Amino acid sequence: MPQVRIVAKNFMDMVAVLPAMKLDKLYESTFICEAVLRSLPPLAKKYALQMLFIESPVTAKSFEEWVLPDGFSKHRVAIERLLQLRVFLETNDRKKETSYTMNPKFQSSMRKYLVQGGTLPREPMSSGVTVRLPTLEDLEAYAHRQWECFLLQLINSAQAQRLTNFSSSMIRVFQRGLLSSRENEAPRLTENGFQFLLMDTNAQLWYIIREYITTSEDRGIDPTDLISFLLELSFHSLGEAYNMNSLTEVQCKAIKDLADLGVVKLQQGRKESWFIPTKLASNLSVSLSDSSSRRQGFVVVETNFRMYAYSTSKLHSEILRLFSRIEYQLPNLIIISFLQQNAHPRIAERVPTVPENVTDQIRLWETDRNRVEMIPSHLYEDFPSKEVFEGAADFAREVGGLLWEDSNKMRLIVRGELHQQMRDFLRRSK
Repeated sequence: MPQVRIVAKNFMDMVAVLPAMKLDKLYESTFICEAVLRSLPPLAKKYALQMLFIESPVTAKSFEEWVLPDGFSKHRVAIERLLQLRVFLETNDRKKETSYTMNPKFQSSMRKYLVQGGTLPREPMSSGVTVRLPTLEDLEAYAHRQWECFLLQLINSAQAQRLTNFSSSMIRVFQRGLLSSRENEAPRLTENGFQFLLMDTNAQLWYIIREYITTSEDRGIDPTDLISFLLELSFHSLGEAYNMNSLTEVQCKAIKDLADLGVVKLQQGRKESWFIPTKLASNLSVSLSDSSSRRQGFVVVETNFRMYAYSTSKLHSEILRLFSRIEYQLPNLIIISFLQQNAHPRIAERVPTVPENVTDQIRLWETDRNRVEMIPSHLYEDFPSKEVFEGAADFAREVGGLLWEDSNKMRLIVRGELHQQMRDFLRRSK
């Protein structure tokens, strides 16, 4: 079954494309370094820890000696990721032999963290200063309400109970690619918009945060400062109160925007004001796969194509209404996944969860409505060896760009936007 095609990059994908100078500046923070280390593939994490107290360069051949013969494809992906994030720096001697050293900034910060421990820029406020703080259950309910309100404003402002504090221009930035409009017509969800709505909350949050960061320079804000603050925020304790006076002007503006998304909750006392991180904040430094979990379902589908939804959520109603009407265009295979993931608990125990005649018919509709899809891509062939081909395939798969592969003829098709990364990877593999 095809996966959702809209890309929701996490922080490490954004960190990897930062200029070297800004990336080195980020690595002055021990918490940024820890977040980067956590995000690495297992083999890359092992290499980073082994190099932590090695000052001299280590040759590429020496690294290869650490790997079993069947692990070379993972080895290449690990090294490429370490180079992308500038955790490793590549050097070549007069004999053109490649060696790797650890980034001094990253190395120094991680050593400091291991020896002295990490200290956040701010400590939680004492209970004597703050008013009664919300329980973790109340905080989770608040985050859910805020996120639902934001999504409703995103897809249909008329249905939102209250509007967020985001400006109309910022909302339009978030809507870019998700909504399309024609002259004298109300905006309609695009295929990417439908896919976005059917993502889980963590994947949706990554997408919005990515748009928020990539457009920050238009608002006069350095994206490096935002990434640093957001990653730091993920290490704050869930449910604790932190003084707003400890924030810079940029951070203060960002925290108010994050409150609209449900990432933090703001409270005001007699003299002080503070923010309280929610569960969404703690998920900022983990990968999408690490944060996925089964949600409580609410949908029942019958063999006669009737569908029942047990939910009081206006957002659920809006989503279900969109694809329960025949005139709407929708990538229906994703609906099957949505229905299976959100099945009512009593129905979820059955096998299959969604009646087979329903899933078969939806697949037929999908193939009939979307027979051809145009995706800008590049074909890679004529690999010098099977080893290089497998390494390139693993790398393309790791970054989410592999569309097709033929292992017999050693050919790959990869998304066009990743062509430069593929070129860099193949150049290093020679």
